[in-house]
Amino acid sequence: MNQSINILYQDSVRLLKELIAIPSFSKEESATADSIEKFFQSKNIKANRYLNNIWVANQYFDETKPTILLNSHHDTVKPNKAYTLDPFSPIEKEGKLFGLGSNDAGGSLVSLLALFMYYYAAEDLTHNLIYAATAEEEISGRNGIEALLPKLPAIAYGIVGEPTQMQMAVAERGLLVLDAVATGKPGHAARNEGENALYKAIKDIQWIGDYQFDKVSDLLGPVKMTVTVIETENKAHNVVPASCNFVIDVRVNECYSFAEIIHTIQSNLVSVIQPRSLRMKSSSIPLDHPLVQAGKQLGRIWYGSPTTSDKALMPFLTLKMGPGDSARSHSADEFIYLKEIEEGIQLYISILDLIILKHST
Repeated sequence: MNQSINILYQDSVRLLKELIAIPSFSKEESATADSIEKFFQSKNIKANRYLNNIWVANQYFDETKPTILLNSHHDTVKPNKAYTLDPFSPIEKEGKLFGLGSNDAGGSLVSLLALFMYYYAAEDLTHNLIYAATAEEEISGRNGIEALLPKLPAIAYGIVGEPTQMQMAVAERGLLVLDAVATGKPGHAARNEGENALYKAIKDIQWIGDYQFDKVSDLLGPVKMTVTVIETENKAHNVVPASCNFVIDVRVNECYSFAEIIHTIQSNLVSVIQPRSLRMKSSSIPLDHPLVQAGKQLGRIWYGSPTTSDKALMPFLTLKMGPGDSARSHSADEFIYLKEIEEGIQLYISILDLIILKHST
């Protein structure tokens, strides 16, 4: 690692330790936003803020050039009860940095920040760079990247920092949550009265469990439907329920629109369904895109991600890629290997070297 990259790495680790020590649950990220803002101020870089989102642009930003967005999030989930370490103590041992948010997505957040700093003062880039540290990703909130994007200059494409072991997530499943209601008629269980809404719901749930959508994605596989919640309003053992509510979690590949999925489901159910949100759509980036091609040149593999991220909320092409391992996300005693951050910074730089320097082909 050359001296300038080593300094960026050291700065990144220091900042990540500072962020770990500050609770930053979704919708409660003000203090970590302050910390990131102060970091840029200490480097004499003008930081822009909207709500709990911080963004900065490269020194020689040129409106005539296309802009690449470098984005990750600084909010976290709440620590689960299985933690044996203090989730807000940035503990470094055996080559690991422990702490809540270290892996998801602190490693990506600070590695992309280092990438931005590496190019910040370069004069002859073919692209502009904007770095954005955003809020509410863990809850797909409306005051994170979705609120910030209208404040930013036009974006050509972007990198979304999430723990992917620095491999390339070129596609991502969409998330569609459907509330379903089966309606019957109340009656006394002993007198063969009423119309049991629960039985109607069970038949619909059986269809959901058995049905297979025809189009299977090479990247994301089939559409997956799962019923995750079921309940009736009445609690009396001797009353036939007049209504039964259940929730369908649908993970959508890029072969279908949400409208097609909803139409197919509703056409086959007695229950009435209502989507909670149509925001978290599936997404993909072509394999011949410059970001993907650069990654391939550096030996990165590509795959379809089963999880969703802020990538779903961006109306431009993005590559999801970052240090750390998705399997560690939301786990007890969360950690990231320090070597992963070091390698992540170097790989990010190597990828952009192939895209934004004048000698790139």
